[in-house]
Amino acid sequence: MLSLFSKPRIRGGVHAEEHKAITASQTIAYDFPLPEKLYIPLQQHVGKPAEPLIRVGDAVLKGQLLAYSQGLISAPVHAPSSGVILDVNDYPAPHPSALPIRMIVLATDGKDEWVKTPDIGDPFQLSPEDISLRVGAAGIVGLGGATFPTAVKLNMGRENRIDTLIINGAECEPYLSCDDRQMQERSAQIIDGVRLMLHGMETHHAVVAIEDNKPHAFYAMQAAAQAFPEIKVVQIPTRYPMGWDRQLIRYVTGREVPVGCRSSEIGVTIHNVGTAYATHQAIRYGQPLVSRVVTVSGGAVGRPMNVEVPLGTLISELFAFCEVDLAQTARIVMGGPMMGDSLPHTGLPTVKATSGILALTQHELKSTDEQPCIRCASCVSVCPAGLRPLDMANNIKVNQLDAAVDIGLKDCISCGCCSYICPSNTPLVQYFKYASGEVAARQQAQHKSEQTKRLMEARQARLERIAQQQREEEEARIAAKRERERLKAEQEAAA
Repeated sequence: MLSLFSKPRIRGGVHAEEHKAITASQTIAYDFPLPEKLYIPLQQHVGKPAEPLIRVGDAVLKGQLLAYSQGLISAPVHAPSSGVILDVNDYPAPHPSALPIRMIVLATDGKDEWVKTPDIGDPFQLSPEDISLRVGAAGIVGLGGATFPTAVKLNMGRENRIDTLIINGAECEPYLSCDDRQMQERSAQIIDGVRLMLHGMETHHAVVAIEDNKPHAFYAMQAAAQAFPEIKVVQIPTRYPMGWDRQLIRYVTGREVPVGCRSSEIGVTIHNVGTAYATHQAIRYGQPLVSRVVTVSGGAVGRPMNVEVPLGTLISELFAFCEVDLAQTARIVMGGPMMGDSLPHTGLPTVKATSGILALTQHELKSTDEQPCIRCASCVSVCPAGLRPLDMANNIKVNQLDAAVDIGLKDCISCGCCSYICPSNTPLVQYFKYASGEVAARQQAQHKSEQTKRLMEARQARLERIAQQQREEEEARIAAKRERERLKAEQEAAA
């Protein structure tokens, strides 16, 4: 009984319909046919986009570097297969706007031939710094959706003296089961990746946290970690959004991440199970991140499954392989239905952040008929960040964005719990996303205005310095002229 009180209370969250059983019970499909063309965005991560170093017409091998990282917060991009570079140009991005971003178009040759990779030997003989360098060179980013460069987090782990590494196996989004299947089928490789991460951060303790609706994954990971006492595998309650880093840290460690701080500041960092597997592949075999497991599910999918696909595969090809009925598809979602992005069409590529592609029917979508708010406060009770969604939305409706910021808009994680639970179908999370974008735009405009003002003031000060210098030079010239005239007059008088 006392164990019931040993863990912090879970704040907010909802028990959403899972829709995971169909895909979670099947093994990962590896027979996806190699696409004729791959569309590889140069921006697949947080930070600056990668800079291409290839040219149109170049022949490349699978795993070959196509674009190098720019600066500290960036990640390189590699060829997902062998072939020839067709183009480096702007194409629609896998984003609700589908605005063009820079991509490399690769025509595959069907050989899928790997570039020669170095023999690593025993990776635990490498220095922690070398581990981070190799992870960075492999283009690995957070595969849970954040896409933050993994090497940066490993370096931060050493700098901040991290004492606990949490591996996020919650996968709390409905429909998605790619992490579940990987934990079942790749448990030994994931645990090896965790050990390599610990070595890279010079940390000696890791916790793999798995929701209790994934018993097969839990037992597989527990068996794989049994020989390594530094790695503990635990079950956590099934409740969305249990995979949110602050919620997970609070439940697993009992520590609270202060507002405005990073988890590394309290001695904890989090990585996804897919990221751990990618680290294993990169360090053990020198293979960069060029493919990932994607959940394809939804009511319009004839063959829902988890399938490993090369990065840059068009969604249309995934849908064809999984027999999606486009006539029944009311919405295409990249990611999960709670926090994922609704996409306008299927001509968009999969990227490192693509954990799932959903083809949802009208029956699966929540009604959009918004009704007047009944002041039930359900949105307040389910908010995992402890915010007041209704009050924020009311401020946003009357364009009082500063007031919304004052009561926590910037702390909103856009988890969608408030919209999910609202009996009036108020699209609360859409209000918050709009307001966050508007606040950011206003801040950019203000920054631009202040920068322009500083530049104008600097220009005015520069002009005044030039004018002052000219005045001083003119006064010096006049004084010198007068001195010459005086000397000349004295000479004439002496003569």
